[in-house]
Amino acid sequence: MNGGVAHNLSEEESRQDGAGDTDGGEDSNEQEVIVIQDTGFTVKIQAPGTEPFDLQVSPQEMVQEIHQVLMDREDTCHRTCFSLQLDSNVLDNFAELKSIEGLQEGSLLKVVEEPYTVREARIHVRHIRDLLKGLDPSDAYNGVDCNSLSFLSVFTDGDLGDSGKRKKKGSELEQIDCTPPEHILPGSKERPLLPLQPQNKDWKPMQCLKVLTMSGWNPPPGNRKMHGDLMYLYMVTVEERHISITASTRGFYLNQSTTYTFNPKPANPSFLSHSLVELLSQISPAFKKNFTALQKKRVQRHPFERIATPFQVYSWTAPQVDHTMDCVRAEDAYTSRLGYEEHIPGQTRDWNEELQTTRELARKNLPDRLLRERAIFKVHSDFAAAATRGSMAVIDGNVMAINPGEETRMQMFIWNNIFFSLGFDVRDHYRELGGDAAAHAAPTNDLNGVRAYGAVDVEGLYTLGTVVVDYRGYRVTAQSIIPGILEREQEQSVIYGSIDFGKTVVSHGKYLELLERTSRPLKVQRHNVLNEKDESMELCSSVECKGIIGNDGRHYILDLLRTFPPDLNFLPVEGEELSPESVRQGFPRQHRHRLACLRQELIEAFVEHRYLLFMKMAALQLMQQKANKESKLATLTENSSPGAAVPALPSTETPDASAESSETSTETLTDANSDAVQTETTSTSDAPQPAATEATTTEAAPKTEPMTETDSSATTTTNASQATPIEDNVVPTVTTNGPLVPFATAIQNGECESPLEGKAEDIIPGLAQAKELAESLAAEDGSGIDPKSREVVLNACKAVGSISNTSFDIRFNPDIFSPGVRFPEDSADDIQKQKQLLKDAGAFMVSCQIPSLVKDCLDHSALPMDGATLTEALHQRGINVRYLGNVLAFVDQTPAKAQLEHFYRIGISELITRCAKHIFKTYLQGVELSALSASVSHFLNCFLSSFDAVAHLPADELVSRRKNRKRRNRVPGGGDNTAWASLTPSELWKNIVSEAQSYYHFTLHCENADQVVEKYGLQKITLLREISIKAGIQILIKEYNFDSRHKPAFTEEDILNIFPVVKHVNPKASDAFHFFQSGQAKVQQGYLKEGCELINEALNLFNNVYGAMHVEICACLRLLARLNYIMGDHHEALSNQQKAVLMSERVLGVEHPNTIQEYMHLALYCFANGQLSTALKLLYRARYLMLMVCGEDHPEMALLDSNIGLVLHGVMEYDLSLRFLENALAINSKYHGPRSLKVALSHHLVARVYESKAEFRSALQQEKEGYTIYKNQVGEAHEKTKESSEYLKYLTQQAVALQRTMNEIYKNGSNASIMPLKFTAPSMASVLEQLNIINGIIFIPLSQKDLENLKAEVQRRQQLQESGKSVEDLTVDGPLELEDKIPMDVNVD
Repeated sequence: MNGGVAHNLSEEESRQDGAGDTDGGEDSNEQEVIVIQDTGFTVKIQAPGTEPFDLQVSPQEMVQEIHQVLMDREDTCHRTCFSLQLDSNVLDNFAELKSIEGLQEGSLLKVVEEPYTVREARIHVRHIRDLLKGLDPSDAYNGVDCNSLSFLSVFTDGDLGDSGKRKKKGSELEQIDCTPPEHILPGSKERPLLPLQPQNKDWKPMQCLKVLTMSGWNPPPGNRKMHGDLMYLYMVTVEERHISITASTRGFYLNQSTTYTFNPKPANPSFLSHSLVELLSQISPAFKKNFTALQKKRVQRHPFERIATPFQVYSWTAPQVDHTMDCVRAEDAYTSRLGYEEHIPGQTRDWNEELQTTRELARKNLPDRLLRERAIFKVHSDFAAAATRGSMAVIDGNVMAINPGEETRMQMFIWNNIFFSLGFDVRDHYRELGGDAAAHAAPTNDLNGVRAYGAVDVEGLYTLGTVVVDYRGYRVTAQSIIPGILEREQEQSVIYGSIDFGKTVVSHGKYLELLERTSRPLKVQRHNVLNEKDESMELCSSVECKGIIGNDGRHYILDLLRTFPPDLNFLPVEGEELSPESVRQGFPRQHRHRLACLRQELIEAFVEHRYLLFMKMAALQLMQQKANKESKLATLTENSSPGAAVPALPSTETPDASAESSETSTETLTDANSDAVQTETTSTSDAPQPAATEATTTEAAPKTEPMTETDSSATTTTNASQATPIEDNVVPTVTTNGPLVPFATAIQNGECESPLEGKAEDIIPGLAQAKELAESLAAEDGSGIDPKSREVVLNACKAVGSISNTSFDIRFNPDIFSPGVRFPEDSADDIQKQKQLLKDAGAFMVSCQIPSLVKDCLDHSALPMDGATLTEALHQRGINVRYLGNVLAFVDQTPAKAQLEHFYRIGISELITRCAKHIFKTYLQGVELSALSASVSHFLNCFLSSFDAVAHLPADELVSRRKNRKRRNRVPGGGDNTAWASLTPSELWKNIVSEAQSYYHFTLHCENADQVVEKYGLQKITLLREISIKAGIQILIKEYNFDSRHKPAFTEEDILNIFPVVKHVNPKASDAFHFFQSGQAKVQQGYLKEGCELINEALNLFNNVYGAMHVEICACLRLLARLNYIMGDHHEALSNQQKAVLMSERVLGVEHPNTIQEYMHLALYCFANGQLSTALKLLYRARYLMLMVCGEDHPEMALLDSNIGLVLHGVMEYDLSLRFLENALAINSKYHGPRSLKVALSHHLVARVYESKAEFRSALQQEKEGYTIYKNQVGEAHEKTKESSEYLKYLTQQAVALQRTMNEIYKNGSNASIMPLKFTAPSMASVLEQLNIINGIIFIPLSQKDLENLKAEVQRRQQLQESGKSVEDLTVDGPLELEDKIPMDVNVD
């Protein structure tokens, strides 16, 4: 199945990601691309009853993949049981094409029908069922089989390519209906829910059959088996004909059975056919007609609309879908199998064996690594699906416990070779750590540990497959099972670590050796602890981390909940004083549990910050030594311009990339590089380092503004928690006194001010030397270095808390402050250091990371739009969500609070919905299954409805419920209470307010939903979306009246489903990611073509590992589209961006902020391709989604409205255009400040529309505003100022001419000689130029020669395209004093 994924793409697409057509690899130092190009070839395929056709194949494909293609093709899709034969020899399904003798260009492969077996007959029925359901969205609404929704085709009328229904109409403006729906106009208060899921007309079900189901006569009795009967089917055709069908080894035929009599003899005529479709086409004319039409439609859909996603995506709204009879679904529900698993030999899967074996695959060269990563990813996504299904079965009471005698919350389960436990504190295991609260937090901490160790990927060290599922108020942890662990007691199996939180501790040499290899990338310090006999035990992890050798001889580690050090801000310890920064903010605070730990991203950022300090200190000391030697120069170094001091230094910069990147303003030495600086063992540095990633996406000096979407960094280029670049705050830039107080006076002032504003060298002349010194120390064990220099490093190491005296190396001891852990006397000194380091890290969080997040929001490099993107922005900077109250308090005190209103609002909404979720969780645990929908609707009413919802349940329902409750069922939460019905809105909001206070230490001022809306400007629809997504609620899509005081907003009929919320590990495609990063770096340096090639390469590798659908592929496609666009290939840009939109809808969700961004990009490329009405529809869709997700008051809305306004201006809808542009102007002024260049541009756009309307006075007024801003901000001599002044002159002339004409008319009446006035409709090219500017795509002239080349290239492409409409003017953009003149993306500001 794995190989077949790529083939569900249409022909030409599946080729581009065929199994490794072009592979790339990298050498340790230079990235070189090794191309393993196996040219594809064409074979002819002859199927029974069809003409032979050609198929393009590649040599690495398996024969099985051709099977997949045939099962998907319109004319052969009804065949499943066949073999492929070459010269009458049957081809082996699992053979690679290149290994088949005689198979070459032009060979003829025959499709030969094979006899059926029971298994093949079942596969056939399942496949026909899938074909009949081809267009039915119900699986996507129900969240089944990795189906998910996509609505793009509703807005583009099918495919955007040439194959689509609408050919380019050119710009025939008359045909365009531009009127937006009322509810998306600026200022509209209406937020309807129905447009979220527009009805796709293709989904009107074309009924081919009324019923297709297994017959009650199954299985065939012995005597019929011997006639070849495999199974019986029962069907009702559209014409109401009831038929009974036998599946036999020879095919399918009609038998003479009826519902009540069994007569398996063939009917007359029996219509024996090899395929069910052929049989039904003969019996039912309606079937024949509709099935053909259905398949035509199915094949026309974009492949990305129907390929399965790797992980299930759930929709929080759905229409009322008719429930149909479906034998396959019914059968699946009662088997433990998943999808195609019954076709795998050995029935249930040994998940542990699969997960570990894939890890052990070879990883020497690129093809090996691709195979390995692909296998790891596939098993992980299968495991996540199985674990989710199992967890739901456990909570729904469909799985027998392995300890059925115990109380329900203590039960454990095994299903399908997966072990399930509930998130409760069983046997007071977590009593000292916070009881149930700790037991609820432990699984996610453990999962983060599994993720971290998995990313380091040390050979020989194994972790368990782990998935955490929240469902119906319960938290279930699903884990793969260590072989043999169930037969032994835990005490016997644990040979490393502790099973009782440190009272008894054991250690093991092999484990120490394996864990030592993870200690540098994970920053874990080796340390000793005392066991119960007071013996010192050496560990290289926290004590809870247990090592167990399984019966398979593998070394497993589990319980990784304390992989990262504790967060002292939330862990009050007797007699310990935190650093002043933390104390000032009211820390330490009591938390629900004692498992609060720092995030890996924070550790990385902290170490990064310390490394910078270390370099600065060493540099300053070197400078002092130098100054003592040459006291004359001393004054120079202190006072004069840094430039003067520099020549005195030997400037020996290492030429490799790491040194280059570390000189940019944000000093982004990747961890990998800083490793290289310290020691020779760089083996571990391959691990993806979350902090700064090779300066590729760090917004470096303004010289090279990165191409990666400066305008949409809300969702970072890769939504990867493991490799997200911490944008430009790798070095926090806040002027507060940082945590580094006990420091050498030399750097007393260099604490946490914005370090390295310019180049590092300009500030501290000795930095290059210091770097060189650190490198040479590391390289030669410091033997050949004079003692003075060694002392410099020693001092710097001591000052920053490094654990080594000769190199920079910061690690944390995760056991500090763990209750019950004791340390040996001799390490007291070290422990003290570690405690200080932890306090510093806590202070770093409060004094650097939180302010830097707020700064990023102020300068719009972080643009969260909803709860999920806000959480992501926090996590990228290492800030846990428990700091949300602090972040909001910090925003509250910021002078520029008005410019952070959007951020504050999203934060408040997130805080409220998270508190509501906490309450909802315990609320649901007390509800029995039969009352679920009533209780959920009651909760939502209390939360959002203005109606004072006392559970208005019809009395008789409550009564009948009581009757049903005679026998207590022992499902978790089978409590016999209706306590949920007594919840009132005021009580719920009281609880939310107190939860906000106790958990987030934030004071909310509100007593009900209406007050929240009033005070914080939230929208009820947004709150509904957030709580539904967080709690896994699916509601009926209809218009809800939240504000009615007479009836509740929700009834129990409105609650359609409860979905699980699933957390799992996301395995990475590391090689592909490196290519992607190198491509981004090349693009930033202006090498567009090379960048484009690398990114195409990355796309190939991503496809190889992840299959066709994945968020990272989405980022890849978006960047490719942008490059295509900049390089003038608009058509290609459109095609790639269309895929990006479809993928974002399918993988992230139809209204995810990322999807909204993708819609905006697609609209731009549509406009450039002359598809104006489509561009407008897409922009209107984006605006609707954004209104729903975050409301109108958001900086991103200004960009969206500018886009809409420009397009409307282009189609001469001036009044509408003004509404949007003026709204954009207002939002820009609010969020960028009235003096911003963005605002100047907004004024200019509004002026242009007034000019087109011939309202010159208004136009002049607007342009003057813009001119004033330009003059004040960039000076009179600047290009932009001049342009604006020219435009003002032109407008004045026009105004004067108009006035003259008017006077003439007044004076001479009808015989006036009227001068023809120029009322210019804007040209498409000028509109496109403005669109490019506001979307941050600016063409900057290169040298004359480059310019000629580029123009030639652009013209060549445009001739190819034969659409001369959209030649961009290569304009100079002023406000950026850019040194490298290259096309790039920038923000106008």
